[in-house]
Amino acid sequence: MNHSIYSADRSTHLKIVVVALVAGIAVTAFGISARTSSDDYAQTARVIKAGKVMAVTSSETSAVR
Repeated sequence: MNHSIYSADRSTHLKIVVVALVAGIAVTAFGISARTSSDDYAQTARVIKAGKVMAVTSSETSAVR
């Protein structure tokens, strides 16, 4: 049994690469399916028009210019 990645043989390196690849594909597939399955949270863009120009200070009064 080898406890170092540097002295591991070729098949051990191949197993690590395959497990990492399968895990990456699984995470990606889960993320895509979770994103496309929910239509309840659809976002729409809204246009907001600017109102009066005003300066806000730390005091209780606001100055409208």
